[in-house]
Amino acid sequence: METAIILITSILGVVLTFYVSTKMEHGAVRASAGLSLTVGIFFYLFPAILSPYLIHNIPLAFMGASFVGMVSEKIIHNYLVLALAGIMFSILYLNTGSYFEGFGGALGTTASISVIVIMGIGLLHKRFKKITKSSK
Repeated sequence: METAIILITSILGVVLTFYVSTKMEHGAVRASAGLSLTVGIFFYLFPAILSPYLIHNIPLAFMGASFVGMVSEKIIHNYLVLALAGIMFSILYLNTGSYFEGFGGALGTTASISVIVIMGIGLLHKRFKKITKSSK
């Protein structure tokens, strides 16, 4: 159950940051910082609302996912793809977070890898579409 909550938190972090940044025109940094601060303050003020694991990890997962949501509309503009990037971030966050310590920040590194993986999948998808289209 805790893993599912982290997964949902990551998706929300990506999508909300992207929405506030692009549609509400607040910019990527303001969107990420404002939303992350709001989540962090909420869990600071209400520490008994969830388990200690979630109280500690939800703000971190949200903040890291908000870094993914800072991506430019020119790079990713589809909300489904953004949600997939959030899923990728949460998988990496849950399984490899301690490995990236010291690499310019574990959350930023994990966010960067998430965006690169999703972009790579998109490029591969386009290539396979071209190959199957030309072979017909």
